[in-house]
Amino acid sequence: MRYLFSLSILFSLGILNIQAQESAKIQKNIPAYYSQIDFGASSADLFTKLGDLVKTTHTDLLSYTPEVWNALKVSDLDPSDSSKRNILLIYGYNDTDADLQNDRTRSKDSNCTSSTGCQGKWNREHVYPKSLATPRLTTSYPSAGTDAHSLRPADTEMNSSRSNRKFTNGSGNSGIVSGGHWYPGDEWKGDVARMMMYMYLRYPTQTPAKGVAISTYTNHQSMPDIFLQWNVEDPVSDFEKQRNDHIASLQGNRNPFIDNPYIATLLWGGAKAEDTFDLSSVLGVEEQSTSLFFVPNPVKEAINYDVTQYEFERIYITDLKGALVTEDEDIHDGRVSVPEKSGVYIAVFIAKNSVHTKKIIVN
Repeated sequence: MRYLFSLSILFSLGILNIQAQESAKIQKNIPAYYSQIDFGASSADLFTKLGDLVKTTHTDLLSYTPEVWNALKVSDLDPSDSSKRNILLIYGYNDTDADLQNDRTRSKDSNCTSSTGCQGKWNREHVYPKSLATPRLTTSYPSAGTDAHSLRPADTEMNSSRSNRKFTNGSGNSGIVSGGHWYPGDEWKGDVARMMMYMYLRYPTQTPAKGVAISTYTNHQSMPDIFLQWNVEDPVSDFEKQRNDHIASLQGNRNPFIDNPYIATLLWGGAKAEDTFDLSSVLGVEEQSTSLFFVPNPVKEAINYDVTQYEFERIYITDLKGALVTEDEDIHDGRVSVPEKSGVYIAVFIAKNSVHTKKIIVN
């Protein structure tokens, strides 16, 4: 017992040293905007801290007119247009046919500022429809309804066609799908997902993600599966980065899911999204395979380990400070329960002639 106790202390100290080194790695990988965020925290704590960040840094609330108009004429410029005259229209996909409604680009100065005669012009699409929010989004004063992170230029007729239809799965170009719901199009579905995630993070009670989607909820009860899926299938584009940077220069806050889509994976699970901060390797939550000695990771209830590969003498889980959280009572059953509280932990496997440590994330 004395040997095991001493060994536990040594491992705890070693883990703390590793964590200090990896904390330094994280600081090198992420932008200064997120320097105070602990990405190894539980998903609930991470959601709270990120929410606080995007709220406290949202120092300038834009007026709907003229500030949002002016913002979109810069943030949504077509990156391929060197003349900087055209903007991209969300849900659009074809500039070569006679149908104006499906146009993908349009002159930035062809915005519709009246209630009539707007065919062939663009207006401001609330990607989270005003009527679906609780309370309803308003544009009469700076508020959630004038947050440029959730507003996009759209053809006026395309905007009307979308109306307040909820998002759901589809394929190909944008349009109304089965049940009268809305598919944003293959090009725009990732943009939509990350905008809806932002709105939920920034205004969690007014614009919940589940309020704007028809979807299953197998990963997290508050985040539609389709948004997690779209976040993976349609990676962040240079256009989205351009938007995020410009809007941040005006409002002060950023969309974290554009800066790093993997944040959504940490918060709500699902398939691993692109990790621009390299958090998965630093936190030790890289994809596992059955060839490794335990799976899965991330995990919800228990990890399974290979009892034939090593002769284990003790298996236990600690928090990041080295404190014992749980210990496997039967080291030969190939399964150890993980803590109920989500977060990052250390799994310590002590074999006869070796010791193995691995960070795990509990969803």
